[in-house]
Amino acid sequence: MPDPDHFRGRRVVVTGAASGIGHAVTARLLDLGAVVHTLDRNEPTLPVDRHVPVDLADRASIDAALAALDDRYDVLLNVAGVPGTAPSDVVMRVNTFAVRHLSEAFLDRLDEGGSVVVVSSTAGFGWPERLDTIKELLATDTYEDAAAWWSRNPQEGNAYNFSKEASTVYVMTMGLAFRELGLRINAVLPGPVETPILADFEESMGKDILDGVRELLGGHATAEDIADAVLFLASDDARWVNGHALIVDGGVSGSVLTGLVPAPEI
Repeated sequence: MPDPDHFRGRRVVVTGAASGIGHAVTARLLDLGAVVHTLDRNEPTLPVDRHVPVDLADRASIDAALAALDDRYDVLLNVAGVPGTAPSDVVMRVNTFAVRHLSEAFLDRLDEGGSVVVVSSTAGFGWPERLDTIKELLATDTYEDAAAWWSRNPQEGNAYNFSKEASTVYVMTMGLAFRELGLRINAVLPGPVETPILADFEESMGKDILDGVRELLGGHATAEDIADAVLFLASDDARWVNGHALIVDGGVSGSVLTGLVPAPEI
């Protein structure tokens, strides 16, 4: 965890604060004295300083939420996401297009030294094999252009995986652009996490696979485990970490990437 006083008085926007990892992140920030504004379809149960309802699958709703927010912040935390059980276009809009749209909208809203953190996923481990395709998607200019690209180029397999591949690559490719503005952008890649949508992931990725991960590690991560990693990347303790995809999965990805454990078919 960062210095207990680091976030005191810092102005932070959190998406997806009503549940799961977003709720845990928001609780940590409030305990640390941050000024927290949240974006979510649902009202958070925590006493945040301000909540703005938003549908991240709708560009007009995002822009209306941006207009309702204040002008200056220190941190944007893109935590909101939907599982692969949702329609594929919604998955891409929320997990990828909204992440890019919000992150770039905050280029003019973050004070110098500001930080963006994106919660991606280890489910996007296949990005090297689809890098050229992902770059083609990310070369689109707007939210609508990206949505149109997706409608013309639906990808094989679970849309959730591709959405997280694209979000991870987006973060890695934007590090230098953010650096030029005195800002940083990083991603946290969790493995399975005990949140209310875990059952959706079991349905879309296979319960046997996730149960195998649980057995291998002796359990899944908690939302608080991931929240701590998110706040580390957002803090000055990570001031020279930029354009980085931080895997937070108990060690599974390292074993997969080095061939000790076979890659899951998700």
